[in-house]
Amino acid sequence: MTAPSIAPATPNWLTLHQATLTASKDGTSWLVHMGHELVYVLALLPVSGKHGIKLMQTINGRQFPVEGTFATAEGALAAGLEKLRSTLGW
Repeated sequence: MTAPSIAPATPNWLTLHQATLTASKDGTSWLVHMGHELVYVLALLPVSGKHGIKLMQTINGRQFPVEGTFATAEGALAAGLEKLRSTLGW
């Protein structure tokens, strides 16, 4: 899996809660900070030539399953962000 060059803007629903979304240096994961604290990581996973995504809470390692396989990294990231939004109840 090649590292995507996705640097998405932070979704409005995150900025409303003083949170940010940034691409990590490895190019295959994104970091969600709330204030200055890293709270969630979204990481791409290779799945049969396509993409999956893992959502993990950094303070305790808890993982939240994101269903589906996606043709693009962008699609996987969108699904991971939607899972995060629903997990947070926003």
